[in-house]
Amino acid sequence: MSDGLFDQFKTWYEKRHDYARDWKARTGGQVVATMCTYTAEELLIAAGMLPVRVLGAHEPQNVTEPHIFGMFCPFCRDSLAQGLLGRFDYAEGVTLTQSCIQYRQTFGSWRMHVPTVKWDYYVPMPNDVQSPHARKAHYEELQSFRVFLQTLTGKTITDDMLRESLAVVDENRRLLRQLFDYRKDANPKVTGVEAVYASLTAQFIDKREHNEQLKKVLAALPARQVERKTGARFMTIGSENDDIAFMAMVESVGATIVIDDQCSGTRYFWNESKPETDVIKAIADRYCDRPACPTKDYPVHTRFDHVLGLAKDYDVQGAIFLQQKFCDPHEGDYPDLKRHLEANGIPTLFLEFDITNPIGPFRIRIEAFLETLSEEELF
Repeated sequence: MSDGLFDQFKTWYEKRHDYARDWKARTGGQVVATMCTYTAEELLIAAGMLPVRVLGAHEPQNVTEPHIFGMFCPFCRDSLAQGLLGRFDYAEGVTLTQSCIQYRQTFGSWRMHVPTVKWDYYVPMPNDVQSPHARKAHYEELQSFRVFLQTLTGKTITDDMLRESLAVVDENRRLLRQLFDYRKDANPKVTGVEAVYASLTAQFIDKREHNEQLKKVLAALPARQVERKTGARFMTIGSENDDIAFMAMVESVGATIVIDDQCSGTRYFWNESKPETDVIKAIADRYCDRPACPTKDYPVHTRFDHVLGLAKDYDVQGAIFLQQKFCDPHEGDYPDLKRHLEANGIPTLFLEFDITNPIGPFRIRIEAFLETLSEEELF
């Protein structure tokens, strides 16, 4: 669609580094490079900081091999490259909440070899979030993070400041859910490309500004005229994926991406916090309760039914697994999740991604998948 409704999100995405520099100049606040969507942004916002999610640039690089193994996933290597190449030179701090071991090594290299980083903090969040001890452990870790930020800034982070930042972040989650609801329509008023622009920019734009833009878009959507054919309704599944060119290609050949299970999308914002007297408990519990990444989805695979539920709610006709090459966590649960979806009537397609992959072969695979779905409908 070409009505310009999502142009601000697109501009923010493409000029995110310019935005962060401008925000820093306007506010005098610190910008913090965040790794992994398990990062409790609420604490950083309460401290007057701007959390900026580290993303790759989807371009070949040759600077990471002295630091991490070449058989680490492309996202790990691309994220490290952005730091080494100075793309985040405005970020004074970098923080990671434990996800996969490979990304932790990316974080370790960032804090040792990116010269503009003045401070770093690692939050050892439990991977076994299903344990009865996980919430208490994460609560204590976030309290420690709070103390660190207070010492760093020389300012007290009060409970009221945390409640205010939590309310802003929860509003952002709620608005994104409302936006994604428009993708349930028979003729979705929001494309997959537009949705990813909105969900990704929430991860590096001031939440208050982002909320205001979301409200403008949501106010205009009911009257939006859908000018494109929906085609096949696809779901994307995987880790981080902000490959706009790939998604645009999928939506140019007779399909619409109507929902995802990725940390660049729904896993980032899907659930809000629950009311608690203790605000740190509310924040800690929310991250333990969010739709699980494979690194945190055991011993019971809670995400399998969650993914299937999304597929049913959004009337998905086919699911595309976007596998970051060498991504151990997602590679490990792919066979079982594939069986779970297909046993419940959702056909799947597996694609393995690297930043150097040309889109052409993927286009052929997508078109073949579409043809297969059409043939199945005939029978």
